[in-house]
Amino acid sequence: MALSAAPRLPRGAAVIALGPAGEDVARRLVAALPGARLHGLAGRVADADVTFDATAAHLRALFRARAPIVGVCAAGILIRAVAPLVADKREEAPVVAVAADGSAAVPLLGGHHGANALARAAAEALGGTAAITTAGELRLGVALDEPPAGWAVRNAETAKPVAAALLAGASVALVVEAGDAGWLREGGARFAERAPLTVRLTARDLAGSDHELVLHPAVLALGVGCERGVEAAELGDLARKTLAGQGLAAAAVSCVASLDLKAGEPAVHALAAGLGAPARFFDAAALEALTPRLANPSEAVFQAVGCHGVAEAAALAAAGPRASLIVAKTRSPRATCAVAQAPDVIDARAVGRSRGRLCVVGIGPGGDAWRSPEADAAVAAAGDLVGYGRYLDLLGPLAEGKARHAFALGEEEARASAALDLAAEGRDVALVSSGDAGIYAMATVVLELLEREERADWRRVEVAVVPGISALQAAAARAGAPLGHDFCAISLSDLLTPWSAIEARLKAAAAGDFVVALYNPASSRRRTGLARARDILLEGRPEDTPVVVARNLGRPGETVRTVSLAALAPDDADMLTLVIVGSSRTRRFTAGARAWVYTPRGHAAKRNDTA
Repeated sequence: MALSAAPRLPRGAAVIALGPAGEDVARRLVAALPGARLHGLAGRVADADVTFDATAAHLRALFRARAPIVGVCAAGILIRAVAPLVADKREEAPVVAVAADGSAAVPLLGGHHGANALARAAAEALGGTAAITTAGELRLGVALDEPPAGWAVRNAETAKPVAAALLAGASVALVVEAGDAGWLREGGARFAERAPLTVRLTARDLAGSDHELVLHPAVLALGVGCERGVEAAELGDLARKTLAGQGLAAAAVSCVASLDLKAGEPAVHALAAGLGAPARFFDAAALEALTPRLANPSEAVFQAVGCHGVAEAAALAAAGPRASLIVAKTRSPRATCAVAQAPDVIDARAVGRSRGRLCVVGIGPGGDAWRSPEADAAVAAAGDLVGYGRYLDLLGPLAEGKARHAFALGEEEARASAALDLAAEGRDVALVSSGDAGIYAMATVVLELLEREERADWRRVEVAVVPGISALQAAAARAGAPLGHDFCAISLSDLLTPWSAIEARLKAAAAGDFVVALYNPASSRRRTGLARARDILLEGRPEDTPVVVARNLGRPGETVRTVSLAALAPDDADMLTLVIVGSSRTRRFTAGARAWVYTPRGHAAKRNDTA
């Protein structure tokens, strides 16, 4: 399937209104921009699609989620909010400031990623002016050093003199060997048949020069087949030799394509990663339909996998009905490779399906400030979100526009199974956990299911675990440093672990004088476990041992108290509470108006020894 190379107007923009002054303009933009939604400040904008209380935090959450932002407000508000998050211009989301009277639309960030297009669309809808500041796009309508999706610059250093020549009205030649040059011709750039400087569009492996800019369109589909467990080096060497032998550029490869039975082969994914192209997969029926177009159909392959060819058929399937098979099947001892070329850029996202990806994401206690950029990126990349409904709600703007699969508390295995099923369909899925995904959370459930069920479709899925700030870390930070020396964590829930095992662990922790973080300390039905844990720990440490009782960490209604171990009672805790019981060495003191709890590691003794 071909991908139009022209710059696209981003869909789903968050149009920000902070009050009545810009509300009318914001509503006009929502009506004019595709898929846009009105985000309004609570108490100032009525009937918004999304309501927020803290402007800067809301803008940062949208930016982290890579959502297009159109703020009907002063540019400074947007700049100050997202400035701490700006790192790589290739990854930044489009941000546009629109004057409250609609007179101007200014792209602030992501000009070549849609902000310029949004600004132009906003100006057209409002009768205002788009203040485009990127010189190439302003004058030429293109940015040669940052071409549209599906195009790669081979020698970026030559883009500047070529753009300068075009801006100056000098002659520049355009040679089109592959891909559609429409995006270059639609702007103000004018090309000649011959000139001292040249822009060459090609799938050939050409390095370019100081007078020739080479742009590679992703028009090639690399089809591969392999035996189970083939070494990544063998498949990679075969693919590289195949491309090099035909003089083809690796940067022109849009995707690595194969049969869906190969979706779990590490060698295929290593090849795709090495080429910087996605891996896409087709079922046997889709590949079998292409048999008449194959150069080397094989009855043996049909008997083994249900189609008469894998490498050739997968390449043709990915490149589309107008493609040509330009490299027939080549072999190594355990792998095959073929190449098809499409007339225009191939949108790899629209062909076949992906392996499927499941990220088990720890979102920390719930607030934006304690959620890692990696967690935000994983949620932003996912099309499906799975989790306890309350945890999904905590994501706020990050969850917008995504399919939600909410489960009740206690349905952990159902959540994990549903997430794996969705990912096995080729989807990008985020399974959301509060705290850290690997500490009394969903990562364990996913891995247990993978081991126990032995389902081939699940095992082909790419699984990743994204860490988050755990409740014990959050509680310790609020209190000071109670985990400053050796500690352990014990869950007091006996729903999955017999109380006898929990008691044995408590006694071991007491004997070892560990600081103990108690998870799941009490619930409406479990009222005795915390008192029993207290009594066991009292056997090895003083009654006045500091105990941190932290509830609703990082969320509205947060409380953090310190009590003595002897005074700890079941009513002090529930399922939203984490309890940290100090060791015999844990200290509590007050500095000014603030009480601190910490467990020393022995630095004072070390200092005295060396004095």
